[in-house]
Amino acid sequence: MTSPAVIRRYRPGDRAALDDICIRTAHNGLDARPVYADPTILPAIFAQPYVELEPELAFVLDDGQGQAVGYILGVADTPRFAAEFRTKWLPLVADRYPEGSAAPGTPDELMIRLLHDPERMIVPELAAYPAHLHIDLLPEWQGRGHGRELMRTLLAALADRGVPAVHLVMATANVPARAFYDRLGFREIPVPDLGRSRAWGVRPEISTGRSPSSITMAIKVRRLSNLYTRSKGEEPWSGRCGSMRSAGPRCCGSKRLRSASPARANC
Repeated sequence: MTSPAVIRRYRPGDRAALDDICIRTAHNGLDARPVYADPTILPAIFAQPYVELEPELAFVLDDGQGQAVGYILGVADTPRFAAEFRTKWLPLVADRYPEGSAAPGTPDELMIRLLHDPERMIVPELAAYPAHLHIDLLPEWQGRGHGRELMRTLLAALADRGVPAVHLVMATANVPARAFYDRLGFREIPVPDLGRSRAWGVRPEISTGRSPSSITMAIKVRRLSNLYTRSKGEEPWSGRCGSMRSAGPRCCGSKRLRSASPARANC
């Protein structure tokens, strides 16, 4: 009898699977291997530091046989994470991915530039949305409601910590991801130009405005309860391994995210 898929906490033995998932979903929700000369740079930015620095906010979708086929990775405090990325994570990988002096000219060089600039994650306009997340599932596991359940799990974990709101960044070309966030109630929030991506968040009130190439999303807290109580839907999901990914970042518990007064999911 085949065991059903389950959401569980990340284990160190899942690391190779997370790297694979990240790479196979990193190019606008599609396989990044044809795009990058060395696609291992992607999990070095968007997956590995999360499970290294904040493993308690890392959850995986287990296929029922012990194999991770999806994940949601989060951090509760983005400025703190950026600081630890600089002091604790970057020294472990900088020699493998040395930063060049010239402007990036290839996708690999652009990712290396992001790796060496963790402070890019600190955006004043997102101070009210201190957490961020990345969420990705292998294609064959998308469209079954697993994305919603992963999001539910991370949001509850953040709520248990008293985190008021969460944000993410997604590629504008990833249309299925946008539809997924819309259904969950994410709303756009204005942020400075973050490149060819959009920043999305969960927060108490809808904000207006948008930058030339990136936007955020917000939601009233009472809408979050719907995420916990709605029946599962068939959610077509193609997440990106990055959120500043996801700006990006992912949920077990009963508390709801508490928001401050009017005040942003890194993917």
